[in-house]
Amino acid sequence: MTVALKGKQLAVYCGSRSGDLRCYSQEAIALGTLMARYGVTLIYGGARLGLMGALADAVLAGGGDVIGVIPESMVKSGVAHSNLKRLEIVASMHERKSRMIALAHGMIALPGGFGTMEELFEALAWSQLRLHTKPVCLLNVNHYFDGLLSFLDRSVEEGFVSIKHRRLLLEAQTSADLLTHLSESL
Repeated sequence: MTVALKGKQLAVYCGSRSGDLRCYSQEAIALGTLMARYGVTLIYGGARLGLMGALADAVLAGGGDVIGVIPESMVKSGVAHSNLKRLEIVASMHERKSRMIALAHGMIALPGGFGTMEELFEALAWSQLRLHTKPVCLLNVNHYFDGLLSFLDRSVEEGFVSIKHRRLLLEAQTSADLLTHLSESL
């Protein structure tokens, strides 16, 4: 796995909140630790809060590289991570999402809210439209995304999503398994 991932850049979408269960932060930290260990650069939303902050701090603590991409309005509101060597400030959320996909070799979604879902679905829709051919993955911590996965399966059953496009979304329950899947896809 280390050979396939070393030097890669992965965009990670996740919550600016930590959630109510400790397992979410623990898995964000586990992912960040593994990314640093395997020489994978983290690309993320640039905030110091929630799962985003825990993930970035874990990569930094492991001696890894982090690229934050954050809209100017969020910098002004004081949520930007102050310990990043590279923080790209962009004009809008749309520019942020576009830039993160452009920089990344693949995308991962951890638990989060509306913003995380928007980022995940935009990456999937762009893959479906062949605007990119990068892997898109879910880290299904504590079965957080089970309802979403059921919805996607129902979308296939009802004829709104093809099986081919449903398979664009990779999934795993642990960071180690997810990075193994990604190493096979990159």
